[in-house]
Amino acid sequence: MHRLEGKVAVITGGGRGIGRAIAVRYATEGATIVVSSRTLGELAATLDVAGVDTDRGLAVVADATDRDDARRPVFEAVDRFGRVDVLVNNVGGSLGGNPDPFVGNDDAFERTLVLNLTTAWWTTTAALPGMRDRGFGRIINIGSGASKMTGASVPYTTAKHGLVGFTKQLAAAVAPHGINANVLCPGWTNTSLLDFDRMAAARGTTPEQERARAESESLQHRILEADELAGMATLLAGDDGRGITGQVISVDGGYKV
Repeated sequence: MHRLEGKVAVITGGGRGIGRAIAVRYATEGATIVVSSRTLGELAATLDVAGVDTDRGLAVVADATDRDDARRPVFEAVDRFGRVDVLVNNVGGSLGGNPDPFVGNDDAFERTLVLNLTTAWWTTTAALPGMRDRGFGRIINIGSGASKMTGASVPYTTAKHGLVGFTKQLAAAVAPHGINANVLCPGWTNTSLLDFDRMAAARGTTPEQERARAESESLQHRILEADELAGMATLLAGDDGRGITGQVISVDGGYKV
């Protein structure tokens, strides 16, 4: 069953990891996909794995931290396919490491805040007018375990908590127009951002110890694969998710329960 047949979905950070997994699943479910990131080769690989041609797929090279570039995937989707039904704000990460709050690093704090929170504002505000006009829209913001608890850097945790507030208030604002907004939170997930060597170097441990620590933080004692989030992302994007909005939903193996 193609649950997203006829839908046009924009997935930022769609060149790898969770973004790629969601894009591929959406294509399998019948959606036309528009993926964006800064690396054309990764985007081309996503479209290839998804098995879509130019009739159902588009790669947009864009820097999400630039307010004009961040909106371009939405605008190009509208130019090519006429609309955007689903927007997945997947861009995220840390820029500037884990700054010491006793020392202060304004640049690192602000860059991480923009990457994880402000970018979602930019792309969402580009997509909302068309969604309102059609009376249908799905906004899915990719959060983190740090969206609900501590455990990451101060800038990253601040940004991911902010994403929850942004999504809830957004859901309230857009509900009268048939638009839903939710946060989908992964825990420890096997993507290129999960670097046990780097974590071990920072903590003075070994990569094996860091993996064991990560696995111990979930009820299932494992690292999830990126495609395990794609099923929930599909539910939230389609008609079956009509009644789900303003929610913070975790697919994380029981992370820090």
